[in-house]
This record gives sequence, structure tokens and C-alpha cells, in this order.
Amino acid sequence: MRLTRVFVDADLSSGVLVELARDSAAHVAKVLRARGGDELLLFNGDGREFSGAIETVKGSRVFVSIGAVRIVDRESPFELTLVQCVPRGDRMDFIVQKATELGVTRIVPVLSQRSVVRLDPAQAASKQAHWRAVAISACEQCGRNRLPAVETPLPLLHYLGAIIPRASNMLRMVLEPDRSEKSQLAALESLDPSVRLSGAIVAIGPEGGFAAEELDAFDISSFSRSGLGPRIMRTETAAIVAIALLQARFGDLSVLSHPG
Repeated sequence: MRLTRVFVDADLSSGVLVELARDSAAHVAKVLRARGGDELLLFNGDGREFSGAIETVKGSRVFVSIGAVRIVDRESPFELTLVQCVPRGDRMDFIVQKATELGVTRIVPVLSQRSVVRLDPAQAASKQAHWRAVAISACEQCGRNRLPAVETPLPLLHYLGAIIPRASNMLRMVLEPDRSEKSQLAALESLDPSVRLSGAIVAIGPEGGFAAEELDAFDISSFSRSGLGPRIMRTETAAIVAIALLQARFGDLSVLSHPG
């Protein structure tokens, strides 16, 4: 039976008793109806996971004794950053969830010229906290023991203005929905095959794509423009497809590229 995994935002040590955070405790006690003696897996994002056993359940409070530790590496060797223009509604939740499951290292929400969403500083901080919680939940589900970094939303040009010079082994690409290339990722076709990439930054715009001057700013920041084939995808679809293709070629989904 697969054990429930619970994130604990605290130091973890074998032999210590820990109280689960309110939301986690409510899920364990009220949704899963766990009882004393039930086993869990605990992690805090540092790469380790611990066995755990519920000591007591007092209403919505759950106390767990921490058992043996083990290091389980489920991180992709390919360091992937997603720069995602924040879409309307709850689609960003979906993007954060799936990007986490696919092994993205860092998620940078940005606001572009064509963005419908507008956030003041307080709203931006609240969104960042919410998306971090979404990433934590996805890690609990998919088995990752390290959390992806989820940044506070910021204007796209602020992000590009602060980005460091591109390293030779790091790919940068921005998706442009109107590009006519039929290849999966046009930017990959021009890669020097002798260069072993260690990571990539992929930027996804809002519905309709980035504005012309924003694409010019990407050019200045050494991003290659790329397409995903002849069909125009929704922003959340483009993000997941691009991540999956990069992980299949360079990361820990590469087995899919080499059947047999």
C-alpha cells in the first residue's frame, strides 16, 4: 500500500515528535480518517524523507513520531526554469501543479503587456504563497523531496532586466505561437551537438503571445524564438508540452526517446 506523503515545514530528525500543520492535519484526520499507529512519509524539501507513525489524533491536531530517514533522489538532472505569463482564472494552479510533477526546478510567474491579470504587491505575495502550496501538494503526490522555487509574480521586463548573462550550456527560448516551424522545438535544431546542456529557461506568453517589443527584449537577453508546430496551443498546454519535450530530450524522461 502506498503511504501518504506529508510536507512538514520544519527541521526533521529521527526520534522526534512533530505536530502536523493545520491544513495537513485536517486532511490526515478528517479526509483520510487516520488513527494512532497509521504510517506516513514525511519530507521538508531538503531531499530526504522520513518514515513516520501517528502517535495521537486530537480533533484536528495530529502528532507524528519521526522514524528512519532515507535519501531519495527524484530530481531531474536537467535544471529547468519555467517563465510563465500568469493566465486568468485558476489555470496557473494547473501549470504549477503539472510543472512540479514534470520536475521543473524554478517557476517564475510574470505579467506582460497583453496580460489580463494585474496584481498589486499584496496580491502578488498572496498568489506566490498560494502557488507554493500548490507545488507542495504536487510534491506530496508525485514523490519529489525537493520543492521547486516559486517566485513572486513580477513584470516581464523587470525579470529580463535582472537576468544574468547566458552560460554556454544553458538554453534560453521563448515560445512564439505564430512561428510556422513544424519541428517540436525550433530552438533545439540549431544546438551545437557537442554542447551538453545542463538546463534551460523556457518562457510562455499569454494567450496571443508576447508583444513585439517584449520579443525584442527576449532577443537582447539571448533567448531563441521557437514554435511548437502548426497548431496554436493555449498557454497552459504550451507550458506542459514544452517542459515534457525538454525533459524527454535532456532530463529524466529521456527513456521515452530511446525505445527498446
